[in-house]
Amino acid sequence: MLTNWKQILGLAIPSIASFASMTVTGMINLIMIGKLGALSIAIVGVSNIIMYNAWAAFSGIGNTVNYLVAQNYGSNDMKKGMERTYISLILSILAGIAILIIGFVAAGGILNILGGSEKIAHAGTGYLRIRFFAMFFSILTFTLHGFFRGVGNTKTPMIASLAGNAIMILFTYSLTYGHLGFPRMGLIGAGWAVFLGEVTAMLISAFAFFVIVNKKIGFIPIKSISINESKLIFKESLKLGTQEFSKSMAMFVFTAFVGRLGTNALAANEIALSIMSFGFMPAGAFGSTATILVGQEIGRNNPDKARKMGTETAIMGGLFLFVLGSFEFFFSESVARIYTDDPHVYLLTAKLIIVSAFLQIFDGFFNFYGGGLRGIGDTTFLLRSSLILAWGFFVPLTYLMVFVLSLSSYGAWTALYTYLSIFGLVLLMRFYRRDWNEIKLTVAE
Repeated sequence: MLTNWKQILGLAIPSIASFASMTVTGMINLIMIGKLGALSIAIVGVSNIIMYNAWAAFSGIGNTVNYLVAQNYGSNDMKKGMERTYISLILSILAGIAILIIGFVAAGGILNILGGSEKIAHAGTGYLRIRFFAMFFSILTFTLHGFFRGVGNTKTPMIASLAGNAIMILFTYSLTYGHLGFPRMGLIGAGWAVFLGEVTAMLISAFAFFVIVNKKIGFIPIKSISINESKLIFKESLKLGTQEFSKSMAMFVFTAFVGRLGTNALAANEIALSIMSFGFMPAGAFGSTATILVGQEIGRNNPDKARKMGTETAIMGGLFLFVLGSFEFFFSESVARIYTDDPHVYLLTAKLIIVSAFLQIFDGFFNFYGGGLRGIGDTTFLLRSSLILAWGFFVPLTYLMVFVLSLSSYGAWTALYTYLSIFGLVLLMRFYRRDWNEIKLTVAE
């Protein structure tokens, strides 16, 4: 077990550092932007939800290449893994073009619908449009990171993320408030800072893949890409993307409901989500690790070890979340006050954190066991369970708690973590009820 735990930590720690850098960057940016006032906090919060949905719609590409390459790496067939990565990059470019068009044409309208106020839409359209432009590069980066994680290289995504986020922080500081000789651009400057950070991360990742990895393996995509593989990746990407998108769209509606409670409630919701993202950090990292280890062992035709590695990854991830939840529970108000000095906002934020501090362990189950199920290619179940729970349970429950029972933000967050808890338990049961001896390598038909 000790050897397995070292292997898990060896993969998870760089991923935690990568996710942590994104989380810390988001926190620092929000703190810096927060000095512009509650309206700017609300705009950034709504924009974050919109961009999460945009990313989620096409995240299936990166998640697909992640688990397929992990299986190819385990079966020692990296020519196939490279072919699948090139196909995924082509799909990513097409997805990015769609994102650019949507951002240019519809940013203001989308912000108006979700923000629930013309004031938010008028002040935030320029910022959101730049965020759409940045998403083009983010999609490409996520696809490349899916490849690197699939082969067990979590350090390259970490380096790219750290560099990109450092650039983002630097330019948020300089462009938002006019420091270091740069012009004072306010919220628009913060948007360009995100853009520059995403471009930096993508360039580093692309260099590592096209120059270092491609030279080592010697893959020539024009000679090897097949129609059947393209169909497989499109189908799997569609399922995993729709699964993530259904969850993110439910969060979109959740935010719209909270937005109807007023600017302070929306600002508190955004700050609480930012703080709780420290729980998403190890959950996502260990979930990605589960995909890598389970997928590679399936590639080696060792299903029993694949199941064991998924279990041990979940145990370690759960321990991380318990420690983190304890800190969040006891220091909720102190942490909330870092973001804002408005008592209406930080007191509400602290109460939302207390509601969710330990329940995030179940959100961890969603990530850990969802990652394990991706590793074996159980994508149809992930899609179906996501659609049913997000739209048949979470959205109606949130509406009931907020508008029928009038429980305000507390009701919304109770609904959120009830949903995440049930989702996590469903995936846990699926993981252990599978007949692992029947699981095979995912191949194109």
